[in-house]
Amino acid sequence: MSEPILKVEGLQAKYGDFLAVASATLDVPKGKIVSVIGANGAGKSTLMDTIAGIHKPSAGKVYFKGEDITGIPAEKLVLRGLSLVPQGSRCFVRMTVEDNLIMGSYPKHTRAKMKDSLERVYQLFPVLKEKRNQLSGSLSGGQRQMVAIGRALMAQPELILFDEISL
Repeated sequence: MSEPILKVEGLQAKYGDFLAVASATLDVPKGKIVSVIGANGAGKSTLMDTIAGIHKPSAGKVYFKGEDITGIPAEKLVLRGLSLVPQGSRCFVRMTVEDNLIMGSYPKHTRAKMKDSLERVYQLFPVLKEKRNQLSGSLSGGQRQMVAIGRALMAQPELILFDEISL
């Protein structure tokens, strides 16, 4: 079996003295879907944020494509091909749908294919093409979730972490 695209070993995350994630270990094989299931408050979002470089781990390791990425900030991980779709349909509500999507083309290597990427997102989510000039804050929650997913796709990632995709 080949090396997993994402490997998490004994990851621990705290908020001050509060232990949010005690010791998470998981492997994500390339081309597969892995789901983390648990009760509200179990630490799933903190786990995703810690893997994605938004929250610093207090212990453990994260490997992406075989490289130790533990504690590397999110903006640098996006450049390496790892994107996060955060919980709660987050988008820039005072920006248009299209401007939100274009923000996803932050990595320099994606800018040359930005128009193709936009068309791909619009094919996946036709309603976004219809509403591309509207402010994202005027969209329904489901449409804002489409914007958040589309923005992540614009970065042309090798792996996307979805936090609470069912919302």
